[in-house]
Amino acid sequence: MNKRMQDFQSTNLPKFEKKIAEFLNNLSAETTLKDAMAYSVEIGGKRIRPLMIMAICSFYNRSIDDDVLAVAGSLEFLHTYSLIHDDLPEMDNDDLRRGKATNHKVFGQAEAVLAGDGLLTLAFDWVARTGLDSKSKVDLIAALAKAAGPEGMVSGQIADIEGEHKTLNLEQLKKVHERKTGALLRYACQAGGILCKTEKEELELLVNFGASFGLAFQIYDDILDVVSTTKEMGKAVHKDKGENKNTYPVILGLDGAYQRLEQAIEEAEGALVKLNASDCVLADFLEYFKRKES
Repeated sequence: MNKRMQDFQSTNLPKFEKKIAEFLNNLSAETTLKDAMAYSVEIGGKRIRPLMIMAICSFYNRSIDDDVLAVAGSLEFLHTYSLIHDDLPEMDNDDLRRGKATNHKVFGQAEAVLAGDGLLTLAFDWVARTGLDSKSKVDLIAALAKAAGPEGMVSGQIADIEGEHKTLNLEQLKKVHERKTGALLRYACQAGGILCKTEKEELELLVNFGASFGLAFQIYDDILDVVSTTKEMGKAVHKDKGENKNTYPVILGLDGAYQRLEQAIEEAEGALVKLNASDCVLADFLEYFKRKES
């Protein structure tokens, strides 16, 4: 992480963490539900999606105010719900998430389901509570619903599960991950554009950046499952091959996966060039990926 990104995070992440903690704490809800929701939200993680929203606002000189923090927080709530449900025995059956016990291991399976349900619905609630104009609210809620729902992430998750019983080709695998992983990253960029009221052409470029970043993110995650350790990842590794999952290293080999990662990064860089955003904090997100030395 370079100094520009470090400074950006040190300026914005503390107020973001404070905002989401206060919002959860002030809910009128059952204590166990609040505790279970807060547990998974406050474990942390990279916060890439909310940071991306804030970075776009910074690029367009839009103040990172309470409304921006709420939109960013709503996306993190929705992302966290998906992780809670992903970890359940019916899904990926994981005991570890971000180096901590998964939600259902701490609170119980039924409680984890409801914690995920709570965060999912709360995401839309929080956007509706903002002081944004009505059009922005509707646009954000509609875009988030599409990204997260049966035309987005949920379909990608179903396709990923069903894909374990068949061999996918590269195009089929890309389609799975465009929805499962890419949809929320595309939405992060779309949300930033909506908050900044960008022109249509710029919004499309932002979404293209998010799509390419999302593809790179998934390929890199697949690579890390092969080359990393549980300690480094904070979750179980080397599971994909044992569970017959379709991944980029499985289909392309490890070297081929690195080559496809490089292509996705270059596509993201191309979108930034067209946005005249090659030298701003948004470009620093691409440093998340460790490129293979030639």
